[in-house]
Amino acid sequence: MNALNRNEDLSYSQGGINLQPIMRQVYTWMGLGTLLTAGMAYVTVNTPLINLAANPIILMIAIIAEFGLVLGISFGFSRLSSGAASALFFLYAALNGFTLSMVLLAFTLGSVFAAFVSTTALFGAMTILGYTTKVDLTKMGTFLMMGVFGLVIAMVVNMFINSGPLDMIISMAGVLIFTGLTAYHTQRIGRMAAQIGTDGEAVAKLGIFGALKLYLDFINMFLFMLRLFGRHR
Repeated sequence: MNALNRNEDLSYSQGGINLQPIMRQVYTWMGLGTLLTAGMAYVTVNTPLINLAANPIILMIAIIAEFGLVLGISFGFSRLSSGAASALFFLYAALNGFTLSMVLLAFTLGSVFAAFVSTTALFGAMTILGYTTKVDLTKMGTFLMMGVFGLVIAMVVNMFINSGPLDMIISMAGVLIFTGLTAYHTQRIGRMAAQIGTDGEAVAKLGIFGALKLYLDFINMFLFMLRLFGRHR
């Protein structure tokens, strides 16, 4: 029977594959990436690097590089070695810390901490849901990805009209969308792991790929949470 069609509890195994070590690897990579981002943001804010981050041209180049790295890891999943994928992931995490430093400067330390704690709790709850649920979240994931595109369009529009109510709606929608994507991506990673089996290199690359997906969900959820509840300096 195809492992992807089996309706077993992901918390133990799927298709005869024990998913716990694989998922542990995903969360370890993601945790390391998040720590690197936080560390890089702290270093940038407290050193002359902040002058580079404040330069619009350099900041734009960094953001474009981030998109390139995400696309490189995502579309190069089958071609990259696990070592190359991990290097690109950590480079992205560090670069993201550099660009996020400007955002964090705009909010009080208490707001940043509160948003981080709230995001961590919500993220943890949704990963547990995605890890254990027997409900197929594929259709929900499709609608949520459509929501991401709608979110981007709304944010671009609001850059020109600068509407406070629309900004609040965007922030609320962003939290909800990436909350749902966290559960969807967790389930999808588990199913991909069941399909890959025990191939060492493939499992190692899935660890990086899965970490990137959940890292992006966490960071975006955190940023929208900060926009929604954060207090400006």
